[in-house]
Amino acid sequence: MQNIKKQAIEELANLMKTHNLSEVEYEENGTRIRVVAQKEGPVAPVAPIVAPAPTAPVEPAPATPQKAENNLVSPMVGIVYLSKAPNEPPFVKVGDIVQEGDTVCLIEAMKTFNPIKATKSGKISAVLVESGSPVEYNQPLFALE
Repeated sequence: MQNIKKQAIEELANLMKTHNLSEVEYEENGTRIRVVAQKEGPVAPVAPIVAPAPTAPVEPAPATPQKAENNLVSPMVGIVYLSKAPNEPPFVKVGDIVQEGDTVCLIEAMKTFNPIKATKSGKISAVLVESGSPVEYNQPLFALE
């Protein structure tokens, strides 16, 4: 059990580094792990963030199954938002070409909006989540071709 917790903490810390996050939390089977980066220097006051309202439903995923290696997946647990604000267009839509590093959505975790970047380049073939819905770690968000 200790090795599993240690491994989970190390994976969460790596996610924080990779995605430049200040904290991340994961819960499974009643065990909750929260990793918070140590802050350096004086802390500036933070303005409150208003969560964007969910946007209209997205196109359903195609009937043909997508290969897992062609999916962009969630690096964390949280609420996914496909646009910056309710009246804004989505970051990406079916048919868009994305480059590695492009922002594809936001995930709100612990009242912090984290931009989620494409981990590979390709064409968006399906949006696999609805804006405003909860997502799990490693859950597919977008299918690429």
